[in-house]
Amino acid sequence: MSTSKQQLLDQIEADILQNNVCLDLAKQAKHLVMGDGNLDAELVFIGEAPGKQEDETGLPFVGAAGKFLNEMLGEIEMGRETVYITNIVKYRPPNNRDPEPDEKRAFWPYLLKQLQIIQPKIVVALGRHSMEYFLPNARISQIHGQPKRIRVQNGQLVILPLYHPAAALYNGGMREMLKEDFKKIPKIIELIKQER
Repeated sequence: MSTSKQQLLDQIEADILQNNVCLDLAKQAKHLVMGDGNLDAELVFIGEAPGKQEDETGLPFVGAAGKFLNEMLGEIEMGRETVYITNIVKYRPPNNRDPEPDEKRAFWPYLLKQLQIIQPKIVVALGRHSMEYFLPNARISQIHGQPKRIRVQNGQLVILPLYHPAAALYNGGMREMLKEDFKKIPKIIELIKQER
């Protein structure tokens, strides 16, 4: 099954390149960072955009925030190889600035296609940039750690908004909150499985 999923994901990448999505970003980026991980993952993490190290390697979450993410995955006894990780915006914005609304809008349909192919049980939105398209009127400070079921084009998704690991790295209080929220993930997956 994974081979055909890989072909479908490769097609999304080809479409992004062919459609010149966010050409200004593409021109100054080294890599289009599509995503990485298990194509049959129950858990998909979505960040906002690649940073410097991600742009250089072509892989998402390989810098300090990625190491913290790996550490938290270890604490819930999940390896990075069991999950899939991507970003809304697939090119690094210059100087690591926040992605612009039109950049997120341009990549949104491709992200939805990725999720349709992988079909995770739960989508973890890391930070407000990746949360706001799924939960447009929500504030991350009020709903972090609370799973929400939403309707998307042709089905439903369970979204879990969490603080972004990069924001939590240097903020002790937020770091603890993120770790506590993270520990809820296995239970949420269990509950979703029981529903089916």
